[in-house]
Amino acid sequence: MEKVLTGLDRFRDGQWERFRGRRLGLLCNQASLDSDLRHAKNIISGVLPGNLEALFGPQHGYGGEDQDNMIETGHSVDRELGIPVYSLYSDYREPLEEMLDLIDVLIIDLQDVGTRVYTFASTMLNCMKAAGKAGKKIVVLDRPNPLGGIITEGNLLRSDLFSFVGPCAIPMRHGLTMGEMALMFDRVFNLETLPEIILMSGWTRGMLWHDTGLRWIMPSPNMPVPETAYVYPGQVIWEGTNLSEGRGTCRPFEIFGAPYLDTASIRRSLAPWATKGCLLQDITFRPTFNKWDGRLCRGFMIHILDHAVFRPYLTSICLLMAVIEGHGRDFRWKDPPYEYEFERMPIDLILGDGELREAIGTGEDISKIIGIWDNENRDYVQWRRDFLLYK
Repeated sequence: MEKVLTGLDRFRDGQWERFRGRRLGLLCNQASLDSDLRHAKNIISGVLPGNLEALFGPQHGYGGEDQDNMIETGHSVDRELGIPVYSLYSDYREPLEEMLDLIDVLIIDLQDVGTRVYTFASTMLNCMKAAGKAGKKIVVLDRPNPLGGIITEGNLLRSDLFSFVGPCAIPMRHGLTMGEMALMFDRVFNLETLPEIILMSGWTRGMLWHDTGLRWIMPSPNMPVPETAYVYPGQVIWEGTNLSEGRGTCRPFEIFGAPYLDTASIRRSLAPWATKGCLLQDITFRPTFNKWDGRLCRGFMIHILDHAVFRPYLTSICLLMAVIEGHGRDFRWKDPPYEYEFERMPIDLILGDGELREAIGTGEDISKIIGIWDNENRDYVQWRRDFLLYK
């Protein structure tokens, strides 16, 4: 099998030459490494000494140091190169004009996780908008979608619920790489930035992360292993509830629960097909921060048995409906704020459809819910073809 090379690998191996004489900015974080675990900053400054003028960091910081949502990171200076490190998760979430004045080209090298509710795509979109206004070039060093590029899952995001955790009408599991999303954003928002994508080689759409041969470097503090990404399209919904999504444990999103949870009653409520391809292990845990900090929680840990049939969004929606049915007195939707939205309900921003939240809360037949998003997905799969870069 051909070795998978990321966009950064290919930049390192020769694609860098056409950027001679250009003032460069780099949007990256701790996961922006090549296949030899060398950071993008060091690669670029090594082959193009003096050309790198500014660094930019997304949510959680340039070094991935900040936990949780709405924990802002300040600006700093890179000690090695003596250039500014601008946070794009602070008072503002887009590069300002004076930041872009330092550069001609903004290179983006971020590892996405394949789920709509993840802010790196929004940060890229904000950079594309700002770069378009400032007349700067955008270059994306592409990376694998850890969930592959074939299977898509979930309802499309409604336009009235666009936010920093979902800027475009795509499903929860979208099946796109960052480069493909950049092309999509350019068309959908009429940006005319014409982003240049430095393609991967050796990656095909059927590959999950463990098929790539690449080492997993956690792109954010609560995405420690590939298994986190595999369950995340479903398990992220607990962020909109009073259940712990496992933050404050060693395996966030794989672990979830609450002090009030009766796991036996949850199991009795679940249809066998609801957990197809996975196994739920009963578990107790005590989060060290975030929801239920220091309290003993009862819940589950999800173990994936068969990636081909496991559908994380469906499984977690079924689990949510079982929790509401059996724990109506204790269960609560989380109140705002959530990712700088202070009025709209977090669960609506996450699910992407207020009617879906109501259907789940009233126990509507899950087959009707699935039928709606399956129809939307068929249309989406056809529509996204124009943006696909890999076979």
